[in-house]
Amino acid sequence: MVRRCRTVAAASVALVLVLAGCGSPSSQNRSGTGDTGRITTQQSAMDPNAKGPAPEVAGAQKGGTLTVYAQAVPMSFDPTDTYDVDAQAIEKLFFRSPTQYALRNGKAVLVPDLTDLGTVSPDKLTWTFAMKPGIRYDDGTDVKVDDLAYAIKRSFARDVFPGGPTYQLSYFKDGDKYQGPYAGGDSFAGVETQGTDKLLIHLAKPFADLPFFMSFPMFTPIPQAKDTKQDYQNRPLATGPYVFSEYVAGSSLTLKKNPHWDPNTDPVRHQYLDGWNFRWGGDAVSTQQRVLNSAGADAGAMQAEQIDSSLIPQITGTDQPVQLVRGQSPCVNVLNIDTRKIPDVNVRKAIAKAINWDALSKASGNNPYTAEPASSFLSPTVQGYEDYPPYPDLTGAGAGDPEGAKKILSDAGKLGFELSWYYTNSVPLAQQRSAMRADDLTKAGFKVKAIGASAADIRARASDYDAPVNLDQAPRGWCSDWPTGSSWIPTLFQSRSVAEGNSWGMQQDSALDAEIEAAAALPTDEAAGKWAELDQKIMSRYVALPWFYNKTAFLVGTKVGGAEADPTQGQPSYVGMFLRQ
Repeated sequence: MVRRCRTVAAASVALVLVLAGCGSPSSQNRSGTGDTGRITTQQSAMDPNAKGPAPEVAGAQKGGTLTVYAQAVPMSFDPTDTYDVDAQAIEKLFFRSPTQYALRNGKAVLVPDLTDLGTVSPDKLTWTFAMKPGIRYDDGTDVKVDDLAYAIKRSFARDVFPGGPTYQLSYFKDGDKYQGPYAGGDSFAGVETQGTDKLLIHLAKPFADLPFFMSFPMFTPIPQAKDTKQDYQNRPLATGPYVFSEYVAGSSLTLKKNPHWDPNTDPVRHQYLDGWNFRWGGDAVSTQQRVLNSAGADAGAMQAEQIDSSLIPQITGTDQPVQLVRGQSPCVNVLNIDTRKIPDVNVRKAIAKAINWDALSKASGNNPYTAEPASSFLSPTVQGYEDYPPYPDLTGAGAGDPEGAKKILSDAGKLGFELSWYYTNSVPLAQQRSAMRADDLTKAGFKVKAIGASAADIRARASDYDAPVNLDQAPRGWCSDWPTGSSWIPTLFQSRSVAEGNSWGMQQDSALDAEIEAAAALPTDEAAGKWAELDQKIMSRYVALPWFYNKTAFLVGTKVGGAEADPTQGQPSYVGMFLRQ
C-alpha cells in the first residue's frame, strides 16, 4: 500500500511507488506496446458547472459482478482514517465528498460532488461551500450539512484516527488546538454551518487549493448519531452507488447496489454493475496470470496492482494487449542529496554525471509500462508542470560518465570527497543497486561508504537527517495529494521541510521560502506557472537527482469494460467499469 503524499518507504526497492505511479494524465491506452505519450505542460482543470448524471461510458452494459484481486490489503475503510491510495480508489464506489475528480480523456478535472467548488472571502480566510439537495445515505435518510461539519471535526481525533491526512491541522483555524469531537466537544472555530446547505471553513492562513483537498474521503458526511468510532469502518454509511454487503477485514469486501443513490446528483459515478467482489492477499503474479488467461469467471475479473515485469512478454502479441490498461500517476522517484553536508554544487553535479541510470533502471525492472525517465521534480500529472529542457545529467537516463565526473570533482578540489548512504542489507535488489552506485561513484573519484541496515531499521535510519550519511535519505520519492504544485514545492523545499522530515535537498533558504509562500498565496490557476518556474530554479541547484516518473499498468479480464487509470492516484478508476454480457 502506498500513501499519496507521504515519505516513500525507504527500503530501496525502486518500484515501491509503483502502486501510486506518475506521469502525464493519459487516458486508457490499449495498444499494449510503447509509451502512452509525454505531456509537455499541465495546466489547471476545474469545471464548476459539471452536473449529474455522469456521461455514459461507450459500450457500457448493465449487470454482473466484477471481481478485483490484489495482494496488498487496504488499511482501513473508515473515511477519516484513509490515506492509502488503494483504499481511496475503492471508496469512491461508496463514499461521496464535497468535490471529486472526473476523468476526461484521461485528465483529472475537479468537479462538484456533494457541494459546489466553493467561494472564498476577500481576505482568503473563509471558504463557503453550498450543498446539493436530495442526497441520501443507503438507509434512506437525508445527508445534512451538519454531517459534513461533523466529519471534518472527527478528523481532528488523531488519537482515534491516526492514519488520515493532516493538512487541516495547520490550515484550519485552531486546527493545532482542537482535539476532535470526542475529547474536544462539538465547538470548533474552523468549521461552521449556515442554514440547511452552507458549509463554512475558516482558515488560519490562505489555502487556495482547499477545493482539491475537499475531494479526500475524510470529507464524506457522517451523522454524529451513527458514529461508532473504530467500528465505523466495518459498516460505514454509503452515499455512492454501492454499499457494503459483506466485509471480512484483511480478506474480502463485497459490495451491492445502493438503492438510494441518485445518478442525477452525481457527475462522476455509474452503477452499471450489480456488485463488486474485492479479494486480497493472493500472490500478485499468480492472480495477474489468471486474469490474463481469462478462463471462466476470471474473464470478469481484474488485478489492481502493477503488472509484473515477468508477464510483459505475454502482452506483446496481438490478443492480450487489450487486457492491459495503461495510464499515468502522481509520483516521482529521486536520489536525495543533503546540501547541508554537500554544500558545493560542483560535487552534486559530479554525482549526477557519474551515475549509470540506465543500468539502475534495468536492474530495478523499470520498463515503459511502469516507469518513464524523469527530468523534473513535479510529476507530469501536476498542474503547473512543464517539460522544460533538462539540465545536464538530470534526465533519469544515460550510462553515466565517471571520467567526466572526476574532472568536475578535480577542478573543484574535491577528489576523495566521501559519500555515504543507507541500503537494505537483506534485500538483494537493494544490495545490487547500492553496489552499482558505489562502483560508479568510486570510478568518479569519490570515497564511498555504503552502510547496510535491516529492513526493520531502514525507514528510521534513512529518515534521520542527523544520521552520518549525506545521500539517498528519505523521502526517496513523492506522490501528489492533489494535482497542483502546492502539494510538492512547499512541502519538499521550504526550510520547514527539514524539521518535518520531508525534504529534498535539506535547504535552509529564507529567500526561496518567501518565493514559495508568494506562489502558495496565489489562486490555483495563477500559481501554476510559478510552480513550474520554481521547479526549474530548484532543479538547477542539483539538490536531488530525478530518476523516474511512475506510471500505471494493470490487467483486466476479457469481459471487463470501462477500465481506466486514475492519474491522481496511480490506481484503477472503478467508477465507470462494466462487464460485457
